[in-house]
Amino acid sequence: MEADLLLVNARVYAMDRRVPHATAVAVKDGRILAVGSDEELADLRGPKTKYMDLQDRTVLPAFTDSHIHLVEWALQRKQVNLWGVPTLEEALKRIKAFALALAPGEWLRGGGWDASIWPDLPGEWPTAQHLDSVVPDRPVALDSKDLHTLWVNSYVLRLAHITKDTPDPPGGVIVRDPKTGEPTGILQERARELVFRLYPEETEDTWANAVLEAQRALWSEGILAVHVLHDREDMRNFRTLQRLRLEGKLRLRSLVYFPAQRQDDAIRLGLRSGFGDRYVRVGGIKYFMDGTLGSRTAALLLPYEGEPENTGVLVTDPEALYEGVKAASEAGLAVAVHAIGDRANREVLNVLDIVRAEEHDRPQRPHLPHRVEHVQLLFPEDIKRLAQLDVIASMQPIHATQDMFLAQRYWGDRCRYAYAWRSIAREGTMLIFGSDAPVEQPSVIAGLHAALTRRRADGTPERGWIPEERVCTRMALHAYTLAPAQAERADDWRGSIYPGKVADLIVLNGDPFWRAYDDPQTLLDLRVEMTIFEGEVVYSNE
Repeated sequence: MEADLLLVNARVYAMDRRVPHATAVAVKDGRILAVGSDEELADLRGPKTKYMDLQDRTVLPAFTDSHIHLVEWALQRKQVNLWGVPTLEEALKRIKAFALALAPGEWLRGGGWDASIWPDLPGEWPTAQHLDSVVPDRPVALDSKDLHTLWVNSYVLRLAHITKDTPDPPGGVIVRDPKTGEPTGILQERARELVFRLYPEETEDTWANAVLEAQRALWSEGILAVHVLHDREDMRNFRTLQRLRLEGKLRLRSLVYFPAQRQDDAIRLGLRSGFGDRYVRVGGIKYFMDGTLGSRTAALLLPYEGEPENTGVLVTDPEALYEGVKAASEAGLAVAVHAIGDRANREVLNVLDIVRAEEHDRPQRPHLPHRVEHVQLLFPEDIKRLAQLDVIASMQPIHATQDMFLAQRYWGDRCRYAYAWRSIAREGTMLIFGSDAPVEQPSVIAGLHAALTRRRADGTPERGWIPEERVCTRMALHAYTLAPAQAERADDWRGSIYPGKVADLIVLNGDPFWRAYDDPQTLLDLRVEMTIFEGEVVYSNE
């Protein structure tokens, strides 16, 4: 049989125990035809075969980003970008410059700001008055880096009728001036929804065009599959992906989780986890248990360091979470629950403990792939419960290195079991990795470096932050390739390089195993040189 594509003279890491070593991959009709040595596959080369000598470069299964807010990230790439801006002054300059290009009265939106790194910030948070000083005449709403805090100007406070007499909504906080009680312009968790409802409606064309551009950016990172976590009730991610699928423009395998507010709709429609095709599939339902570390709304068992009255925010009542997860489970829908703090994680595990027992008594139902998103801080006694309950840990390695100083400041000695990848995996829990874009950039290379070193890009700290929780190269790559496919019950057709599976492949300029052994810091020099979707080259840096 003649191959359509033949890759030879490569270091092939199939991420499949059935293929211990290979140098060549053959592709036919979008699927892996064979994998082995150059000599073994030589007979598959014919007159129409596209033949590529990779000159000892590395071939891997394409990456999966197991936690991304796709449309939100795609749209934010077109808005004012404050990601990594080092000072409040620089942020305000960028906001002012962006406003000059907008039509009169048009909303100025964007985000990525991180107040914890601004040395010139006079207080704990930026304020509406800061924004008023540069853009007083139009609505401004800017998401924080962690997407759990919204910074607005006075124009927006007036539009939303938010005053000192406005009560905090359930699960939300309107930050107020301690002397006057006036809102400061910072809205946390569900208080942000007071503003979200005012946003001008975006067209589906806007969403689709943004995702098409974002898709190309993901290809350049070697990402051909995403687990999309819906936070907005408008279902923009699911609608956009379906549209692009029908138009034949989607080259991205997407597992979509619906927001909890849409669970009843999903159940009425009879949707089940796994429903769909090889492009768009139903994952389940997304819930929130708490806030975030950066906003200090992650729910803790003990107070934040230096804040004896603050144990964070439970944005969902545990009883309400149980009722929701129980209903989802009975309908055949898995859940993905956002949990950052140790109390939030414990509450989620308590709920899943009960639900798993109920599922055991319903043998006609499939064993659902429930998961916890982030799992950033665990009480030691709870680490083994993830494996005992067969709950997937969906984590983002880059969060550890970006958040380590904040974590030490607010969680203190509890950090020993923060972002505890190795401890979690050692107990037998399935570990899958992602980026949480737009909270961080969707770079698997940066994620690999963080997972293997627990250092920042500048090499600090030298031994790594809590080095006991580093993982090995194979474990990290597994968490970006085969494990996400296993988590969505799709490992029979994707996730590794094996005959019969789809030919979703990437070519790297170097060997991550050797770099991790020789000098892990050089992992950051790895680059994706080619991305292949079902045998078609969709990205090449040449």
